[in-house]
Amino acid sequence: MSNYATESTTTSTAESPVSHVLDVDDLSDDDLADVFSTAGDLKAAHREGDPHAVLPNQTLAMLFEKPSTRTRVSFETGMTQLGGHAVYLGPDTTHLDHGEPVADTARALSRYVDAVMARVFDHGALESMATHATVPVINGLSDDAHPCQTLADLFTIYERFDGFEDVSVAWVGDGNNVAQSFAIGTAMAGLDLTMATPEGYEPDEDVLERADERGSAPEVVNDPETAVEGADVVYTDVWVSMGEEDEREAKLGDFDGFQVNDDLLAAAPEADVMHCLPAHRGEEITGDVLESDRAVVWQQAENRMHTQKALLTHLLGAQ
Repeated sequence: MSNYATESTTTSTAESPVSHVLDVDDLSDDDLADVFSTAGDLKAAHREGDPHAVLPNQTLAMLFEKPSTRTRVSFETGMTQLGGHAVYLGPDTTHLDHGEPVADTARALSRYVDAVMARVFDHGALESMATHATVPVINGLSDDAHPCQTLADLFTIYERFDGFEDVSVAWVGDGNNVAQSFAIGTAMAGLDLTMATPEGYEPDEDVLERADERGSAPEVVNDPETAVEGADVVYTDVWVSMGEEDEREAKLGDFDGFQVNDDLLAAAPEADVMHCLPAHRGEEITGDVLESDRAVVWQQAENRMHTQKALLTHLLGAQ
């Protein structure tokens, strides 16, 4: 039996190697390896029906400003499987969006729960929450970053290729929050990443600098075929993110030629195709590609739960 399944301790969060995970580089390289190792053990236990309630009586508060399918279900189900409990707090169920400062919400929740996961628009709100919370704060998505998605993405690549050595990855599309966390995460994992975005949609310069500090910054180009040629993995995401609906028509024009389709994938005939979902078939990806055998999107989606469970055990002190 692996070490994740022994009796949970009462280690305080102050002793945890990481107090908050607002982006993937809040984790050290050792932390990342630990999360992946634990995720593999937890996934195997789940598949085998082996109980792994290592966080008994612990509670996760889940704050949502944005709608969600995978984030809510994966965290809530995962916390239940770990023996704990998750509390859903939507935009109309707290005082957070009705005048109460983030700091006050963070301090109050810290008296009730063992960790907070927040899915928000403004990344600064997460930073304020982390400053004032005395329990771990996890970024379930912000306009700047999506570290939980990156953990699942990297773990999926690790499973598909039995590690990260000599794996080349192409990102095609918007340099959005998912792309920015992925750029940093691939640098930490030692993956060779090329990102193709339309001009003006590249990842932020500070993100590229952080990637370079943790490994190697990705090459950023404006031609999808250049990025995809010979890649082992091709990854895309929606062109119009939540909150950008008023930019839809302009963005659709700007992203002409960036669709992941059979023609583009001819440059990488053996590549796996990834998408964090939800997908807009006929826009950033064709339905034929998404439903093909080369798409690993459902493995990605499942791995959200396993990597988040591993992150929770890492932060909450299960030994």
